[in-house]
Amino acid sequence: MHKFKFLLKILIFSFLSFIIVMAGLYTYAFLSPKLELTSVGQMYIYDNENNLVYQGSGASEWVNLENISPYLKDAVINVEDKNFYKHQGFDYLRIIKAMALNIKNKSIVQGASTISQQYIKNMYLDFNQTWKRKLEEAFLTLELEVHYSKEEILEGYLNTINFGAGNYGIENASQYYFHKQAKDLTLEESLMLAGIPKNPSNYNPVNHYDACIERAKIVAQAMLHNKVIDEETYNHLFEEKIEIYGKRETNNLQMLMYFQDAVLKELDTLDNIPTSLLDAGSLKIYTTLDMNAQTKLEKEILDTVKDEKLQVASILIDPETGAIKALTGGMNYQESQFNRALQAKRQVGSTMKPFLYYAALENGLTSSSTFVSEPTNFVFSNNQVYHPSNFNDIYANKNITMAAAIAYSDNIYAVKTHLFLGEETLVDTAEKMGIKEELIANPSLALGTSEMSMLGFANGYTTLANGGYLTDNYLIEKVEDLNGHVLYQHKNKKKMVLNYNYVYILNEMLANTSNKNFQSYTSPTALSIASKMSRKYALKTGTTKTDYWTVGYNKDALLMIWLGYDDATEINDNASKWAKNIWVETIEDYLMGKEEHWYETPANVIGILQDPVTGKPATNGKASLFYYVRGSEGNTITVDVKEE
Repeated sequence: MHKFKFLLKILIFSFLSFIIVMAGLYTYAFLSPKLELTSVGQMYIYDNENNLVYQGSGASEWVNLENISPYLKDAVINVEDKNFYKHQGFDYLRIIKAMALNIKNKSIVQGASTISQQYIKNMYLDFNQTWKRKLEEAFLTLELEVHYSKEEILEGYLNTINFGAGNYGIENASQYYFHKQAKDLTLEESLMLAGIPKNPSNYNPVNHYDACIERAKIVAQAMLHNKVIDEETYNHLFEEKIEIYGKRETNNLQMLMYFQDAVLKELDTLDNIPTSLLDAGSLKIYTTLDMNAQTKLEKEILDTVKDEKLQVASILIDPETGAIKALTGGMNYQESQFNRALQAKRQVGSTMKPFLYYAALENGLTSSSTFVSEPTNFVFSNNQVYHPSNFNDIYANKNITMAAAIAYSDNIYAVKTHLFLGEETLVDTAEKMGIKEELIANPSLALGTSEMSMLGFANGYTTLANGGYLTDNYLIEKVEDLNGHVLYQHKNKKKMVLNYNYVYILNEMLANTSNKNFQSYTSPTALSIASKMSRKYALKTGTTKTDYWTVGYNKDALLMIWLGYDDATEINDNASKWAKNIWVETIEDYLMGKEEHWYETPANVIGILQDPVTGKPATNGKASLFYYVRGSEGNTITVDVKEE
């Protein structure tokens, strides 16, 4: 009996203490400055001219509660916080139930956050699971509740919540998904939108319609359970497919969202900016985006490609800084959110060869070193035979120079060079240039059989395009909070990793892919677009059965184009023409009106007029300059490799 009375006293004391503490906290919160509701939960993305290209939620997009569909308000309250109008910021009974359920399951299976708590998270806090964060959240929730009515809290919450696809706030979401104002949303549309915040990426109806509907039905069940809708209404929901609009009224490029996704992916990696802050917004992100270049790139892709199943990825980079000026990850973001510039890994074909030939120059070969171009079986010690072939089975059937092999993209020459150097040499060289993908040292690596992402592959080419410096390709210049405090500022990091003499010689050889003087038993690979070039470029094309690449650059711009099918269907010859034309039209437009720059000839490098194919002294008008490090011009190596 005494124990019971003692426990009862402890319980009463604890309860009274709790009441006193909460009363004190509510009083202190009431006396604290009033929170500002309409200036948070916003995300702004700017281009390189500081023009706003994307806005999340903001004061200009704020919509009053009376201008939001009652269906939407009911749906959100019933699925997220059915006791919203009854509690004072915390649903204590729900907290107890959630704790009991989580303890029973020995894992977090249910949360108990109220709309007020979620609103505070959206506005002010990162989501790091620390006691400090939880205490801040609790106190700010009290402040919110004592200073604002339930209607004001609900209004603020609906105007800042993340509805997926970069849409913060109900008005943005309503316009984007259904092309209507928030006040005009139907019950079914409201159910769909109310379900998205649970997982904005997976319940976005543009890309995950079926998952969105399944989630919407869960919202509807909550409304049915709470008797907000009747059973007849519930049973007739989603009998017909809901039309999704999925467009913005400004900057409505089909492919711009691929760039935005790449920005948000990079944002995740930055120090001092918590990953979860993306959900809350409240950021100004200043990017490297050149809207004119992005617009031109998209226009050229859409005007050129005549196969609706074919996909295109592309990236335009300033080699000097590594700033990414434009990027596309597919033909239409609304149809496929898969970003092929970042996420796809494809064989790069002959665009791998410049890394090989840099290694060759660094290891004693010269631009006039020759191998025989002819059908060749490479027989290895384990009796395995490798039989590569040239495009369309065209061979010189004689010795050709490295310069000619690059111009014609001769596969036999490349494999012989690769085996002559040793297979690990190419792996080491690519890594030195910034390729982070794991490459397999085998005979076919020289022909680009390893798979790489475009963004990762671009690192290596940027090193060649800027004269041998390893740098970071990037999209974000600066990140600020809404008060202008700088959270992150990009700093250029450059490290010389290549010998500029050899980079210069290689770039000169790559310029011969559009040089008519190299036309002989076959044509240089980019000769068909030479007439469209107003300046000099180092250029390489690459073809596999399923992929086509065009990569070209000078000191001012590096542009990469890839075409292929998602299901790895074999590609046809039209893709070759399309890729090259997209490349030349886009880069020429980007550089139009700008001063022409090419790489300065090193003091230690000389040029000698020679025959393009044989490398011997020129005897006709087709002579071309071959470049050498001084003293190596007489060191031409002629080797034949057929067996290892």
